[in-house]
Amino acid sequence: MYSSNIWHPCTQMKDFEKSPPMNVYRTEGRYIYTKDNRKLFDVTSSWWCKSLGHRHPYIIDKLKTQLDKYEHTIFANTTNDEIDRFSQRICNLTGMDKTLYASDGSCAVEIALKMTTHLRSFQNQTKKTKFICLENSYHGETLATMSVSDCGLYSDPYKPLLFDSFKLKNIPYVSGKSDPLWANAEVYWSKSQQYLEQHKEFINALIVEPICQGAGGMLIYSKDYLNRLCKWCKENDVYIIFDEIMTGVGRLGKFFAYEYLDIKPDFLCVSKGLTSGIIPFSIVLTKNQYYEMFYDDELTKAFLHSHTHSGNVLGAVVANAVLDIFEEEYILNNVKDLEKQFSESFLELQEQLPIIKNIRGIGAVIAADLNIDKKRAGLDVYREAIKLGALLRPLGNTIYWLPPLNSTQQEIELLKNATRQSILNTFS
Repeated sequence: MYSSNIWHPCTQMKDFEKSPPMNVYRTEGRYIYTKDNRKLFDVTSSWWCKSLGHRHPYIIDKLKTQLDKYEHTIFANTTNDEIDRFSQRICNLTGMDKTLYASDGSCAVEIALKMTTHLRSFQNQTKKTKFICLENSYHGETLATMSVSDCGLYSDPYKPLLFDSFKLKNIPYVSGKSDPLWANAEVYWSKSQQYLEQHKEFINALIVEPICQGAGGMLIYSKDYLNRLCKWCKENDVYIIFDEIMTGVGRLGKFFAYEYLDIKPDFLCVSKGLTSGIIPFSIVLTKNQYYEMFYDDELTKAFLHSHTHSGNVLGAVVANAVLDIFEEEYILNNVKDLEKQFSESFLELQEQLPIIKNIRGIGAVIAADLNIDKKRAGLDVYREAIKLGALLRPLGNTIYWLPPLNSTQQEIELLKNATRQSILNTFS
């Protein structure tokens, strides 16, 4: 039984007539345990946030220690040792200068959108109000973040409330780093450049999920294309916002995806894996040159944006613990091993299951599409996978793995077998 009072997020509630929500009573490591005695491997890291799995003992110990002291105070005119330490560490890690905190990914992106717009008003650049985004992009589900996204499933009902953005199409998608387009996408770029040149006087900022688009289908695109796009932005007074809510904190094989590139962003949005999903916590990192434009005696020149739990001490404690673990447990080395195993596993599955097509992967994320003309076929695979101990939540008809970064080779071998059998059970 489950409460009929609950309206679940991002869910067609009628689906529960066939497969009710699972009642979780505990988690540990990479596994979720339910009251009906299921042990489920968390294939998608509980919406991409469990970078170090569930209830990592080091993190939980740090969190409990902080709870014995205090759990929250207003952050507008207080600070604490944990948030001070984390801010210094993350700035040292990124080469950025300033941190502005929020509660989740959408809110972090919203801050970056507002801040770039605010900066243009200081510069009296009244024409530069538009944003560039990419086709198939996803940046959140607030009104502004939907306005710079291209996932109609989430945004179409709200079109009357959204503003227009420039969307770049014909993006050079790749299968991975060995794809020739990864390193040379000049043909694709020339078409995009023509479009941008037509509109450059109106463009305020570029916003992208660097290298890999999440909700749009786990689509990987050319490093060279993004380098060229960012270079154009730098040459044409266009701010660069990198949404690393999903791609950051080691997911793509480097601590941040932008490390694949030659250019750093002006604004960097991070969340999800930053606290391994234990505490809601997000951050926008930026540079002194933008901070100083708001620094004034007048309150009207301040950036008056806040969230109740911005910079909360529990999030800071957990984020510091996550950084400790990355250093001490060599997590990025494990991601390198996972990348190789993921690729080999999906190629093996494709040999055995012709229904699998369009394999693409980088770091600890890999995806493929189901070659079948049936709506929501992925949902049927999900239901079969649950029976086999894998919480394999699809994106439409895209099957993907995005497990905790400290997953073991043995766990991935079991996941491969569960994925194979769930597809066979669904379509045989």
